[in-house]
Amino acid sequence: MRQNRVRIYLHFVWTTLERRPLLTEDIRRRLYRNIEAQAQRMGCDVLAVGGVADHVHLAVRVPATLDIPKLMQQVKGVSSAFARDVFGPDRFFRWQDGYGVFSFHALQAERVIAYIERQQQRHAENRLWPEWEDPDEEPPSA
Repeated sequence: MRQNRVRIYLHFVWTTLERRPLLTEDIRRRLYRNIEAQAQRMGCDVLAVGGVADHVHLAVRVPATLDIPKLMQQVKGVSSAFARDVFGPDRFFRWQDGYGVFSFHALQAERVIAYIERQQQRHAENRLWPEWEDPDEEPPSA
């Protein structure tokens, strides 16, 4: 192989502070556009953004040179400032510290995208992948 070929696929999940259900449908649409734009500015190919009232999922293909913590610092920081502007001074908004990040193979991309795009339905039907829903939970030991 003459050139490096790097394909890194990541699925992030993070929550509102104390999992407060602050993200209404109208705010989510605008917030997702903001998150997508920031991830793209950092060189990511955004595959999907979705979530429910208390958390967000983001699937991206990242360049090999991208610092993952820096990506999340930027995405969460910019989107938090955006949300505070949308809510205005009378309403408190903040993301919970930390996040979950999971790698996946390119062949799984379609499944991951579908999972993220169908968050509302999956939560309503309680058809969740627990390891991808609570970034604060420790994975079960093998």
